[in-house]
Amino acid sequence: SFHNTDEWQRQAQEITLTHHYVLLQGVTQLERYSFFRVICIDLSAKFGNRSRDKTTMSTFDIPEGQITATVYGLIKESKFTDCISLLQEYRQSYTQSRAALSLLGYCLYQKGDFAGAAECYGELAELFPDVDCYQMYHAQALFKACEYEEAMASSLKVNKDTMHFEVTKLQAAIKYAEDDLAGARALVETCQPDDVDTIVNTACIMFVEERYDDACAKFTEAVNLSPEYRADLAYNIALCHYRRKRTTEALRFITDIVDRGMRMHQDLQVGWRTEGIETRSVGNTQLLHTTALIEAFNLKAAIEYKLKQLAVAKEALTDMPPRADEELDPVTLHNTALLHMDDDANGGFDRLQFLLQTNPCPPETFGNLLLLYCQHAHHDLAADVLAENAHLTYKLLSQYLYDFLDAAITAQTSAEAAFGKLDAMAQELTGRLRTLSASGKDPTLDDATYHANASAYDEVLEQYVPVLMAQAKIYWDMEHYQGVEGVFRKSMDLIVDHDVLRLNIAHVLFMQAVVAPPAEQDDKYREASSFYEPIVSKNYDNILDISPIVLANLCVSYIMRGQNEQAEEIMGKIEKEEEALAYEDSERKVYHLCIVNLVIGTLYCAKGNYQFGITRVIKSIDPISTKLGNQTWSYIRSCFCALIEGMAKNLVIDLVDSVADDIVDFLTACEQHGRSISTQEEQPLNAAAFDVGRKTVAFEARYLKQLFQQLL
Repeated sequence: SFHNTDEWQRQAQEITLTHHYVLLQGVTQLERYSFFRVICIDLSAKFGNRSRDKTTMSTFDIPEGQITATVYGLIKESKFTDCISLLQEYRQSYTQSRAALSLLGYCLYQKGDFAGAAECYGELAELFPDVDCYQMYHAQALFKACEYEEAMASSLKVNKDTMHFEVTKLQAAIKYAEDDLAGARALVETCQPDDVDTIVNTACIMFVEERYDDACAKFTEAVNLSPEYRADLAYNIALCHYRRKRTTEALRFITDIVDRGMRMHQDLQVGWRTEGIETRSVGNTQLLHTTALIEAFNLKAAIEYKLKQLAVAKEALTDMPPRADEELDPVTLHNTALLHMDDDANGGFDRLQFLLQTNPCPPETFGNLLLLYCQHAHHDLAADVLAENAHLTYKLLSQYLYDFLDAAITAQTSAEAAFGKLDAMAQELTGRLRTLSASGKDPTLDDATYHANASAYDEVLEQYVPVLMAQAKIYWDMEHYQGVEGVFRKSMDLIVDHDVLRLNIAHVLFMQAVVAPPAEQDDKYREASSFYEPIVSKNYDNILDISPIVLANLCVSYIMRGQNEQAEEIMGKIEKEEEALAYEDSERKVYHLCIVNLVIGTLYCAKGNYQFGITRVIKSIDPISTKLGNQTWSYIRSCFCALIEGMAKNLVIDLVDSVADDIVDFLTACEQHGRSISTQEEQPLNAAAFDVGRKTVAFEARYLKQLFQQLL
């Protein structure tokens, strides 16, 4: 087959890159280090004769009477790791020191170890029950550790006479995190209406209710009332613009956040990894959280991913302040998994499976994991995950996505039942599209209503295309190409300009031309060309960004209709671009021209002209050291198998000696260079070991050469 199954774009619903959602603001900040003034200044003398490890900072390294100054100095310089080490060593001798325990809790909180901070403040609350702030800090640390029930229970113990508004804000944040919007709103409405935190909290609730215009206005009001720049509010406004599909405005706020972060905090090493500069982890500090850099870069990656600028999206993640893998937040881990599925699918699945078991888990994780399982033909795993997480099915999957996944899984056991489910979805979506299309033609619509209608149409269309492709895929797998064309033709009036539809119609027409009687081939090739040409013309200046199978099929369509000049023009353009790319990056392998020639050679072999076809195939793999691979070998193998079958049936009798010698030499070269090239398609999550004996190009080339020589 000349068709590459990867070209069935949107067979599954589009994978969604995620970002940080707005968080309820106004949670009380932990006490500042200047609050503590009770560490004894003469403690260092009591450690004088004990053994110690000189590789880490210790109380032994501090002059007598300077522990207090040293600890506060480390905190002022944000060296929380060293400070934690000192305080933990100090507490080995003074287990109930209020000052040491309080400072340790603060440092752990600043480092992002909220569970450790909660433990410290819980102990302080028990030791000093009259100090209300410790109970408050304990509740806040539990909240940050996502222990919402425990946080609420702890907050109820705080004396509201002294910290009423702080407790209310924290309880509202807990309700918000638990998706209890009614409870969160009730608590927020009891707060001071002109307080900045109250305004921000109201905006957050509006955002979750999808009232993005109102939320954006509230966030802007909070910005105007704030005495200084707040990156978190700028990020929230950017997120509102993103939800309103105002990408330019969202990117403007993101750029401002990043520029300020780079200018004011050079120690966060923004962009260093992208530039190839050696970095160290900056940790999950409160400083990093305050800058909103992680959130901004994740949102930028989501925007670029949606715009199909994958390289720019990946760069957004590498531009982040560097952190160790175990320090990555769930959203960054999720986005890293998605953006690297092409080059590290196993790692991507591992990350998504891990996230599904964590709290908090980005809500997109569940649906994306299921879709990726289906895209990689692991429908059994998708079914298992659905069955094991029924509670998430109703909470995180839309009815549309659930129905689509159900049909995709059903197709593995009953194509007829799956097609029926997809057809029901298609009819419902078609009805909505036609209604929206008719509404958009109303001349009395104002601009706002017209744009809202157009946006709704595009959203429904993006749901309809995957359903249509899934229906067509069922017929395609049955090699019922007329059925595929019928599925597409019935929707031409709705999505005639959609690139995915045009591409797959072209594939169908091409395959029909290949199997059609000679008298009908010319018309089918002409039709296929008419659908391929706009796709190639649209990206002609960046021709290597076009799938090689599209270019190959278009060239074949030209050749079969005698338009050799057009085919040579495309092949010349590909050759020039490949040479330029090789000059820039000599290690990058590009197979576009090779695959075009292989497909042309394969076609001639299919038509019985083995002498020309095999010669073309051999020349296309020059130099063999760089052109031989799993994908190219599949074309080579099909040609030689067809040749050997024809020879065995005495259908090939005109093979000249020079071509026979070239075939033997070529297969010998494939044997030499193919020892480490697997002939199996790499499948993520496939635990089968690589068979170095038989499942290699070397073995198959040697076997084909043996069969060929026997038939000569």
